[in-house]
Amino acid sequence: MADSYKQVYLHIVFAVKHRQALLEKTWRHKLFAYTSGILNKRDHYSLAVNGYNDHIHLFF
Repeated sequence: MADSYKQVYLHIVFAVKHRQALLEKTWRHKLFAYTSGILNKRDHYSLAVNGYNDHIHLFF
């Protein structure tokens, strides 16, 4: 009997409270790298981690 595999993609958006522009451009890339590292450490494959000054997109 053949094996069956399933793959689920999730797109999650985290927003800053009251959508304030708190994620400054100078350190935002470090936050994205840290978040991606957490996903990868938990055996998930992060396809994209990005965002803007008031939200973060996670696609894994």
